[in-house]
Parts: sequence; structure tokens; C-alpha cells
Amino acid sequence: MEVFVARQPLFNRMEEVYGYELLYRHNNINSFPNINGDQATTNVIINSFLNIGIDKLSDGKPCFINFTENLLELKLPTYFQPRDIVIEILETVVPSQKIIDICLELKQLGYKLALDDFNLEKSNPYSYSLLLLADMVKIDFQHTTKEVRTELEAIAKKHHIELIAEKLETSTEYEQARNSGYHYFQGYYFSRPVIMSSHDVPTYMTAYYKILELLHDENPDITRISKLIEQDISLSYKLLKLINTLGYGVKQKVTSIKHAIVYIGLRELRKWIYILTVREKDWKNGISLEVIHNCLIRSKMCEAVAKLIPGRIEYGSFFLTGMFSLMDTIMNKDMDTILSDLPLDETIVQALSGQKNVQYDVLQLVIAAETADWSGIALGCKELDIQEKELFKVYAESISWAKKLLDDDLYG
Repeated sequence: MEVFVARQPLFNRMEEVYGYELLYRHNNINSFPNINGDQATTNVIINSFLNIGIDKLSDGKPCFINFTENLLELKLPTYFQPRDIVIEILETVVPSQKIIDICLELKQLGYKLALDDFNLEKSNPYSYSLLLLADMVKIDFQHTTKEVRTELEAIAKKHHIELIAEKLETSTEYEQARNSGYHYFQGYYFSRPVIMSSHDVPTYMTAYYKILELLHDENPDITRISKLIEQDISLSYKLLKLINTLGYGVKQKVTSIKHAIVYIGLRELRKWIYILTVREKDWKNGISLEVIHNCLIRSKMCEAVAKLIPGRIEYGSFFLTGMFSLMDTIMNKDMDTILSDLPLDETIVQALSGQKNVQYDVLQLVIAAETADWSGIALGCKELDIQEKELFKVYAESISWAKKLLDDDLYG
């Protein structure tokens, strides 16, 4: 499933790129679709940080991200490092004591605030207070009168607030903004939003709310949480991508979902599960349900086969090997590119790259069972010292397990 984010640069007075505003797009048409602000922002966040990669979007520069009143009240900006984002407060946010308190807290934490299309409401006593808290004010040169601009420019100059001229379409407007002391410039005169795309793993499970419930327990059951995440291919992929993208000091590669949860920590996991929950929508179009079904069967069966092998084996790596074995089909990317973005244990990477090891041998045996390759089944069972009747038993159990998961989600 292809996903999109548009980025539009902001330039400084030297006409160098200062940062990028990230904008929601649902296809490669460069216009804002009809979607509510909460969903737009959470989609931008997920697609930027977990699908495309914030490093590819930002080039090391700050990203301006729009936040609604609801998302501000939920403290969503605090899920990110102050160095990575500028909090752009939408014009739909009504200034209030609650908003002032939230902005004060964000400022104390080191975040920069930008007011988008700000209109100083004389009848609202909190409007001026909000303006004074801003680091930057964006002024729309297409829809703001000269009188309003002049008033805001004077207040900004007096209180050392940086000015951003947006929606600049002509050289005349750019020169007006420069001569009026604006610090940053944005608009079609410089660059239209550029759409960037990647591929997402579609969500078929609806375990987010259950996971959130478990995460809020006084003593969260990590084993149970990890089992729920393992049942969702999309969530498993995003958890591993998150570790790699944001960097959580990983010194060892991940061998299981439970291992990944320990790395990221329950607090951070709760934040990201919440973001995914907010933007939850029907992603079931665009990818064959059969591919998801096969992924689930493979992951469960690889784990089950590993348990049949004589001797003590760490089973989690086999589950992940099976789960990610069809990720190239799901994401329409080559496997090497996918693996380079994930902090997987080397044994899993080797198996998925076609290098022979025990994970690879188990995966090949599972594929042989899927395709009724009888000679492959006989050879694989002999190599791994497994009885064929045991293999067929766990194959049937894995099919039932996967079917129940999908039936519970789609029809439950």
C-alpha cells in the first residue's frame, strides 16, 4: 500500500532552506483531501517517522507539523524530540487558558511554537497571550490584509518574534516581505509542496485498544502485549522501524517482539500505539488478504517447527523470520532495502537474504509444506530431525490460528 507526505521548504533571508512543513496527502495529487485535522496530523507523523523516514524528509532540518487543539491537549508533540519538529498551531485552535498552559509547558521543554495564519482576536484576552508565547508567526500573504500584517509585524518586532511569510506567489510579494523584516519565506514562488511516497504495511488486526488497556495496567504483562503485537504484521513492522528510525540506543539486534518492547520501553510503546490508534482507519484495500494470511501462517508455523527441533532454541527469531518472509510482496520493495531499515538479529537477516542457517532451513521447510513439495518436506524434516506427522500437525494448527485471527478482526 503506497503512502504519501508532501513537504514544502521554508527559506531564510539568504534563500537557504531553513526547514520543511510536512503536509498530509492521500495520493500523488498535490492538494489537501477532505479529512479531519487529527487524522491528517497522525497520518503525517506515521508516514514521516515510520514509513518514509524522517531523515529522508528533513535532511537534518526542523520539520513544521500542524497540531490541532485536540492533539495539543493530548500532549502529542512531546512524543518527539524538540530538535526534530516545530509545533505549528493551527488557526482553528481557540486561545484559552488551557492552551496557554500547554504552550508554556512545551516551551519549558524546549519546543519551538509557530502560529499558523494567526489572527489577533481583540475580543479574546488569551489571543494576545498566545501570540507572545510564539517563537514564530506565519502570515498568509494571500488572505491577510495590509493593515493586519502591519499590526502583527509591529508586535512581532517589539517582542522578538520571528515572522514567516507564507503563500508567496510572486517576486513582488517576496520583496514586500523582505523589506518588512520577515525572517523566513514559503510559497509557490519558491517551491510547491513536493510529494514523497513509500509503502506501508496494511493493518488487519484491531488490537490497539486492547494493547493500550494492558499498557495502562499497574503491572503490564509484557508477554501478553508482545503476543498481541505479534498477531499484527503492520504493528510488528512499525515497532522495529521505530527502533531504527528514532534510535533507542540499541546495542544488540532484535530477536523477538518481546525483545523489541524491552528496548523501546512501555512508556514509549504506549505513545506510539496511541498515535496509531488516533489515525486508525480502514487500510484493508490495496493488498491481498491472502498475503497477510500467509504471513501469519508462516510466522506461527516457523515458531512451532522450531519448538520441534531437539535442543533448546530461542523461538522468537523464527516467528519474525516467518512474519517478514513476505514483506517484499506486501511493501513492493526488495528485501535488502526492507532489512536495512530494521534492527533485526543477524540470523533473521541471513535467513531472509537466502543464507543457510537454522532459521533459513525452517523457513524453507515451511514453504515446502505450503506448496506440497514432498521431496522438500522429506529433506527438511530429515535435516532438522523432525517427524513429518508432527510437521503436518503444526501446519494445520497454524492455519487455524491465522484464520481465527483474521475472522475475529474482519467479522467479529
